[in-house]
Amino acid sequence: MKVLSRYIFRQFAASFLFASIAFVLLFMLIDMVENLDDFVDQNIGTIGILHYYSLTIPATFQITAPVAALLSSILAAGRLSASNELAALGSAGIGMRQIILPFMIGGTLIALVNFFNASIVEPAAAGARIAYKRTMLNQTHRGLHDGINIQLLEPDGSVVTIGSFDPLRSTAKDVTIERFDGSRLRSRTDAPEMAFNPQLQRWIIPVASRRSFVADTGSSEFSSGSDTLGLDVSPQSLRELNLQPDEMTLLQHYRYLVDKARAGFPKLERASVKLHAKIAMPLASMIVILIGVPLATMKQRNGRAAEIALALFIGLLFLGMQRTVATMGYNGIIEPWVAAWLPLMLFLAAGLLLYRKAST
Repeated sequence: MKVLSRYIFRQFAASFLFASIAFVLLFMLIDMVENLDDFVDQNIGTIGILHYYSLTIPATFQITAPVAALLSSILAAGRLSASNELAALGSAGIGMRQIILPFMIGGTLIALVNFFNASIVEPAAAGARIAYKRTMLNQTHRGLHDGINIQLLEPDGSVVTIGSFDPLRSTAKDVTIERFDGSRLRSRTDAPEMAFNPQLQRWIIPVASRRSFVADTGSSEFSSGSDTLGLDVSPQSLRELNLQPDEMTLLQHYRYLVDKARAGFPKLERASVKLHAKIAMPLASMIVILIGVPLATMKQRNGRAAEIALALFIGLLFLGMQRTVATMGYNGIIEPWVAAWLPLMLFLAAGLLLYRKAST
């Protein structure tokens, strides 16, 4: 990296670090004011509160990183413009491409960190945060069944009902398997327990009772004994049933959607939008730099307050658009991938136009 690039990169990095810390603390303070009563009611001390809010940092950083990157790029480029350094660089034949390069290097590093954050760190923190709410604040997360009364639809149309599941032993109790021919019940298998055999990669039922229903006569046949089941559901899938999309790593999230779609579950739009967002949102920090740097170099000097106001306006506009379009994706109005990528595509187009105008 050349001396000029290192100089600009340091300016951008210092501004981004300060802005990120400020935004994270601001978001934490707002949330703390809203939820302080819950902590007081449960007699949670300062250490417990700090522990909880440390678990919110990955999710907060994921949201605020694009705004911080935009603000930092405008402030750093604006500082160069205000001190006439940009004019001197232009006189020396240094164009916009060389000026914006260190900003884009910084944006790429932020995107890589946020991709790792969205894929690994944030899901782990979300799981710990939900567990904290359950144990310390007596709050339950909507939709969790804690391994009790599970009902699954297999790809062949069979319905599997499980009374309880032990994730440590990979065993299920009070199991019922109903197989259908169209809408007609063909057979039913009941078992007090089934266990997964990792060598055979199959579920084993030591003792089972089976009823086969004859279509024409309406009679049934009964049999008993052990059985091996080629069920599509795996112990890993059952372990992940309690996970919400925010708690899943990128691989878990993808596998979750594949398993649900294969089993015929409807209304997967929200989970699909969140999966695409985990890939798309980290790139936002790079895209907003294409807007921030050209804006700062083209506009006349209006002062630091105006630069901050402009950055906040554009950043909040992006976040608002992202939330609005995501809601449309959740409701099935638009495709999930469109809901996740459309705001980035629109801002990318605006950034390229501004970059082209600033270069000329």
